Amino acid sequence: MIPPDALVIGAGPAGAGAAIGLARGGAKVLLLERARETGDALCGGFLSWQSLARLEELGIDSDALGGQVVRRVRLFAGRARSETMLPAVAMGVSRLRLDSALQAAAIAAGAGLERGVHATALEDGAVQTRDGARLAAPSVFLAAGKHGFRGIAREPAAWQRADPVMGLRLRLPPQPALDRPIGDAVELHLFDRGYAGLVRQEDGSANLCLAVHKSRLDTTPEALLRALGEQNPHLGERLAFADWSAAIDAIGHVPYGWRDGVTTPGLFRLGDQAGVIPSLAGEGMGIALASAEAAVAAWRHGGAGTAPDFQQRLAARMARPFALANLVWRTGESRLGAAPMVRIAAFAPPLVRGMTRATRLPGG
Repeated sequence: MIPPDALVIGAGPAGAGAAIGLARGGAKVLLLERARETGDALCGGFLSWQSLARLEELGIDSDALGGQVVRRVRLFAGRARSETMLPAVAMGVSRLRLDSALQAAAIAAGAGLERGVHATALEDGAVQTRDGARLAAPSVFLAAGKHGFRGIAREPAAWQRADPVMGLRLRLPPQPALDRPIGDAVELHLFDRGYAGLVRQEDGSANLCLAVHKSRLDTTPEALLRALGEQNPHLGERLAFADWSAAIDAIGHVPYGWRDGVTTPGLFRLGDQAGVIPSLAGEGMGIALASAEAAVAAWRHGGAGTAPDFQQRLAARMARPFALANLVWRTGESRLGAAPMVRIAAFAPPLVRGMTRATRLPGG
């Protein structure tokens, strides 16, 4: 069996995007995915105008995705609210549909896809799997999302270590009545020590994702959501459509705001394995796709040895959007800052549009 030129760990947007680019360039690529079937990932249902353009370059027709068109952003804090048109049209789409399309494109480009392979660590240049197998290739593209990977540290800031951030997700079932309160908007609901993002998806459902500090979870996730709905009337109006018998998904200790520009030759760190932007910026998918694009370009230029330079350049590109997203995040989850920020946004739409542009990953 001919060994692959590259192993790609993770078949989400970053991994599948990298596999498409590598295979189109003539590389023998093996894409490893821990899940046996494509599922709907916890968050990541918002695609900015830049992400849609990158998907088009990968051969994914945005019209064929059939997602919810998103034209505006709404902010809420208590009873305060604002609404602003986005700089360009975006989209809400489930990760199930997006990942399925990208994986199909990777296979069509010539990449191999092996499911049920749970890679856990890199040891002596080889990928170690949970069942004890060792897989080797000259280049490894690590795109394991928010999952931890042994030997790859992702340390959050000191203030987060004292009160780590947890991710929660509740899907509001599809129903025409959701169109009235949400429509063609992506919403951010700000509250003490956390926020919730809400966007409709292709089937009419709505994806409600929360980032909350662990200190808020002194009760069950359902009890927390019900309490937030009572304290925040606009969020409560949306939660009136919830099916409380549905599971509330959770992921622990998400290092929002973390980024790292250090790696070793042959190891390209992509997406959330390179940096985790606060998700209120809506740029998680953008970073996944942009990092894959940049890694493939670096690999084509100089092979495995270009990984350290690629990683440094990617970290530098992330510096400004991360700094701005962190500033908005810290202000929005504070008791004193959230409502004034939303009121300012209501009177200064150009400021909001400028911030949505500035928190995108620049080209490079």
